[in-house]
Amino acid sequence: MHIPQDHISRKGLRVIEYGGLFIITIATLIAGAQEIFHMFSVGKVTLADLLLLFLYLEVIAMVSVYLESGKLPIRMPIYIAIVALARYLALDIKDMESWKIIAISVTIVLLAVAVLAIRYGHMKYPYSSMSKGEHED
Repeated sequence: MHIPQDHISRKGLRVIEYGGLFIITIATLIAGAQEIFHMFSVGKVTLADLLLLFLYLEVIAMVSVYLESGKLPIRMPIYIAIVALARYLALDIKDMESWKIIAISVTIVLLAVAVLAIRYGHMKYPYSSMSKGEHED
């Protein structure tokens, strides 16, 4: 029985892909558990802690969406970037120069505008392969 080389290559890439997703998921769960343990040991929960947990949750959601659909909605990494910048701003705002605060704030706004533009584009100009009423994010 002859198995095409292309089939073996795709299967190998799929194994690597799922292995990478598994590693990302496990590492994210470990990091989340470490953060929760840290909050308990310190006895205090800060906004930065909550934003970090939200980042971990978004990474898990992104892996889940990718496994379910085989596609990665571009908005998800943008959401993660927005939360990461907000966390960075919340953590270091006291030590930042005003120009840096403005630059990070403008970046967050630009990312939010990008999300709106992507959503508008998908609603106004849906992909031709999608059925009516269905939107890909």
